[in-house]
Amino acid sequence: MEAEAVVKDWWLYHGTGEGADRRARLESASPPPWRDFTGVPDPGYAPPGCEGPAWERTRRRGEGYVPDEQEKDVVNTALHLRRPLLITGKPGVGKSTLAHSIASDLDLGPVLHWPITSRTVLRDGLYLYDAIGRLQEAGLEQLRRPASPVGPTGPAASPGAGATAPAPEPAPAPSISRYLRLGPLGTALLPQDRPRVLLVDEIDKSDIDLPGDLLTVFEDGGFVIPELARLAQEDPSVAIGTDDDPDAAVHIAQGRVQCRYFPVVVLTSNGERDFPPAFLRRCVRLHLEPPGEEKLALIVRRRLGIDVEAGGEYQELVRDFIDRAGDGDLATDQLLNAIQLRLAGAWSAPGDRDRFLKTVMQHLTGPTA
Repeated sequence: MEAEAVVKDWWLYHGTGEGADRRARLESASPPPWRDFTGVPDPGYAPPGCEGPAWERTRRRGEGYVPDEQEKDVVNTALHLRRPLLITGKPGVGKSTLAHSIASDLDLGPVLHWPITSRTVLRDGLYLYDAIGRLQEAGLEQLRRPASPVGPTGPAASPGAGATAPAPEPAPAPSISRYLRLGPLGTALLPQDRPRVLLVDEIDKSDIDLPGDLLTVFEDGGFVIPELARLAQEDPSVAIGTDDDPDAAVHIAQGRVQCRYFPVVVLTSNGERDFPPAFLRRCVRLHLEPPGEEKLALIVRRRLGIDVEAGGEYQELVRDFIDRAGDGDLATDQLLNAIQLRLAGAWSAPGDRDRFLKTVMQHLTGPTA
C-alpha cells in the first residue's frame, strides 16, 4: 500500500536499510549547535540492549504500530532536531505505542516509561532519594554498636578515682548510594552513545508547573542531584542505580548528570489542557487522528495476521467499529479485542452480535460511555 511504500532518503525512523544501520546514522549525525551536549559516559555502565524481557515487550508492542507518511515526517524531524516530540490525540489512537515503535524500529533498547499524575513533580522523573530509610539505617547502626559503661564503678573504669570511660564514637552514616536511584528521565539523560527512548505518558494530567519545570532540563540536557553535590568534596563520584536496574551502579561525578546524546523524548497528551507557549516552542508536535478503514486493516494484519480486506466477518467488524466510533470515541485495541474473541469462537451465537459489540466496543466518551 502507498502508506507502506513511501520512503524518504532523510528518514531515520522507517527509512532505508536495517535498523542497526539507521541507528548508526542517528548516532553519528551532527546535532544542531544548540543541541550539542558534552556528557562523558561511565565506561563501567552498560545500558540495556536489544535483548531480555523488557526489550521483547518494547519490540512486540512497537512492531504492531502502523505509521503513515505524515507521522514518519514529524518523528524524523524530532530525531534530527533532537527535540521532544509532543503527541496529542484522543485516547486509544496509539500515542504511547508510537514511542515503542521508534525504539523498536531503531534498535534503541527498552522504552523508559514515566506515567504522569496530578501529584507528579519533576524530581519524581529525575531521581528518588529514600532519606527516611537512610536515617533509620543510621539509627539501627548506632544501636548495634556496643555501649561503653560510664562511671568509676564500671568495668572499663580506670583505677583512678572519679575516672570515666570515653564516650563511644558515633556510628558512620550509611553510604548514600544505597538510597539513591535515578528515575526514568534521569536514566534517559545519562551520557551514552546511543539515545534512549523516554515515554512521558499523559503529561496533560500533570500539575500546572511541571511543563515549565521540564524546560530547563530539556534545554540543558542535564540536572544536579543536590544530595550528591553536597558530598562532592568528600566523595566526588558516587555509583547509584537506574530506573532499569537498581543495582546498575552508574557513577555520577560531582552530583551532575549530563547527557551526551539527547534522548528521544515522547510526551503524550489527550488534550485535556493547554501548554504554555515556551513549552510548545521547544517541542515538535504531532496530532494523531483516529485511524480510517485502510489503516485499521493494516493494524489488524500486523497484530493478528488477518487479511481483513479479503472480506468476511472481520471486515464487517472493522466497519462496525468505524460506525460506532461516530457516536463516541473508541480505542483501536477494542477492535483487536473483538477480532481476538471471534478467533477464539466466543460470542458465536447469531443473536449475540449486538450485545457482543456493545460489550467489546463500549464508547469511551459520549452519551453511552
